[in-house]
Amino acid sequence: MTRKILLTSFTTWKPEQPSNSSDELLEDLLQCDLDFLDSLHVLRKLPVDFEQAPQLAIAHIQQIQPDLVVCCGMAETRDRLSLEVQAVKGNCVLKTPLDLPRLAADLPHTDLSHDAGRFVCNALYFSLLEHAQISQRPCLFVHIPVLTAANRQPILQDFCQVLHRLIHL
Repeated sequence: MTRKILLTSFTTWKPEQPSNSSDELLEDLLQCDLDFLDSLHVLRKLPVDFEQAPQLAIAHIQQIQPDLVVCCGMAETRDRLSLEVQAVKGNCVLKTPLDLPRLAADLPHTDLSHDAGRFVCNALYFSLLEHAQISQRPCLFVHIPVLTAANRQPILQDFCQVLHRLIHL
């Protein structure tokens, strides 16, 4: 069974940033010749805002009714894809029900992370994990490193593999 996946990305949040690597990766992905491209729906350039990003993402989820959601955000200090296990709000920790070790297995540029940060990425992930408890639509947050000429293709290949595995779960 082919699954419908909603992908999200963020816009920049610092004036000196020419782009956000999460959005660059989705743009690259949409240029690929993938057999599952028609399963993907994108919501690009969410505002880096604690309230607006979750509101817009949840509204889009309700509109298109995806089978699952993959949110992408930029992680300036990381050099690999990070599949986020959990999001935190105060003392509350919510975890994705997805089998992340299986999704990341044998991917050379992908790690699992237990720290989605304390910024908008974590806030969006927490809101969507909370929403997923009601909607029964699992979600995943993937942190994307700054993309360079050296890592762009390997990161894209790993990301495509993660999506392929998600679609065919």
